[in-house]
Amino acid sequence: MSDSPETDAEERDDQTFSMFGEAEMGAPQQDGYQVLARKYRPRLFSDLIGQEAMVRTLTNAFETGRVAHAFMLTGVRGVGKTTTARLLARALNYTREGQDAPSMELNPPGDFCNAIMAGNHPDVLELDAASRTGVADMRELLDGVRYSPVSARYKIYIIDEVHMLSIASFNALLKTLEEPPAHVKFIFATTEIRKVPITVLSRCQRFDLKRLETERLAEHLGKIAEKEGAKVTEEGLALIARAAEGSVRDGLSILDQAIVQALDGDQVSGEKVRDMLGLGDRLRLLDAFELAIEGEAQKAVTEVADQIHAGADPLVILKDMLEIAADIATVQAAGESYTLPGPADWTTRTHAIAAKLTPAQAQRNWQILLNGYRDTQTAPEADTALRMVILRLVAAASLPSPEEAARMLANGATGGATSAPGKPEAAAAAPTHDGPLNNLDDVITRLDARKEVRLWGEVRQYLRADTFEPGKLICAVANGAPPDLLRRLTDFLENETDMDWEVSFADTKAETAREREARMRKARFAAAKAHPTVAAALAALPGAEIIEVDGITPLEDDALPDNVVPIRPKDTG
Repeated sequence: MSDSPETDAEERDDQTFSMFGEAEMGAPQQDGYQVLARKYRPRLFSDLIGQEAMVRTLTNAFETGRVAHAFMLTGVRGVGKTTTARLLARALNYTREGQDAPSMELNPPGDFCNAIMAGNHPDVLELDAASRTGVADMRELLDGVRYSPVSARYKIYIIDEVHMLSIASFNALLKTLEEPPAHVKFIFATTEIRKVPITVLSRCQRFDLKRLETERLAEHLGKIAEKEGAKVTEEGLALIARAAEGSVRDGLSILDQAIVQALDGDQVSGEKVRDMLGLGDRLRLLDAFELAIEGEAQKAVTEVADQIHAGADPLVILKDMLEIAADIATVQAAGESYTLPGPADWTTRTHAIAAKLTPAQAQRNWQILLNGYRDTQTAPEADTALRMVILRLVAAASLPSPEEAARMLANGATGGATSAPGKPEAAAAAPTHDGPLNNLDDVITRLDARKEVRLWGEVRQYLRADTFEPGKLICAVANGAPPDLLRRLTDFLENETDMDWEVSFADTKAETAREREARMRKARFAAAKAHPTVAAALAALPGAEIIEVDGITPLEDDALPDNVVPIRPKDTG
């Protein structure tokens, strides 16, 4: 969420900080170092970054006089819930010479701003629900609701971590929320919005404070580092922003820690940040990932082991590799225009790896890593578990892609050619690409060769061909077919044959390709199961079942249905 008082010009930033510095707001003078998370806490609504939608809604509400009596601020840690609550309390009680109305414009500060920000104004009460969860505490608190504010416009209750209240406390609060006095406003904050009863939520104006995008947080941290006179590399800022997971406060805390890693004006490099956080080298993790998906088991395992030896945490390594897998899938979906936060090398390498994988392979790698992360959390030895996860990626590299596996199964069902694992081009090369289309089976084969996966599946499932000849297809479609199936099929046929096609409907009970395949498979299984040798084997092995019927010669002289390929007992010599 928030960030610093540096949203516009440098001059305005310095003025803002001087006006709202801790000492000037009535807080005790501090001689020691002030951490960045406090030093750069937002003092104005315009200083909040990443929360533009909330600020816009509140501004409109204030301008139209439609201000709610209760607000619910929710979001993960460090996105600015408490800071926003204090700013909102100032806005509701804003008054100064010449202005006596709530205002989102808090510069110059109002009569009560300093006291509210310092936490010592008698009409603005900040409470931590975690330490006052009981119904007696809530009743004591609400006893003061009936009294008018001492000096401000509203009596404001800021209740942090409101989800920690007991059910009885929520019930006691509910009556006041239903019929609130005109002089009272409630501001609630929580990280666990699902634990707040819906009866309370429905009486509040809810704002979901957003995590800050990694790129934007890194940019903000860079500005803070510059103000502090610290030199942090682009990679170092990106690593800090990623570790903060969208929390500005966490990012500033990590930046505080990183700055002290470099003395005498030295640069805070990505390597120093990695050592500090126990992270793996991003580029080396890309190396390990690439080696794994290329089947280089020994090199991939050694690369990861070296990073663990250097101090990287196995779970952090897996988390980073999960992010790499997600980046690869995103790159495949978004294309060349997608740029990752951090050094250009990260983007270049990620695009290069994405080009080597199919979308389904990228998803498979994500699932392997995700399951591996869960396993590693409970494994006795985390580094051993990590090694096994890497070996799973290696093993998956030798398998055909999910797309190719589906194609191989389809080709096997129709008697077509199959390709070798890891070589999808073999299947594409087996069917003739440019031969004549004499029947619907030829069309299905051509669709497979052209990798028209969607149309290939729909034609097999829904199309019932009555007449097929060059330039003419008369057919019916099964229930559930997409309404544009015949149009897309016509476009494909005309593109492949360079001729006009007439595709029309007919009332036919012809089988679809999938129905024909299912019938033939059922017949093969029935014939095999009825054969004496197979029947005897099934009887001798309780629980055994036939999972596939394949072969090229009949069993002795048995009469079998057309298109049935039976099993022949193995020749024992």
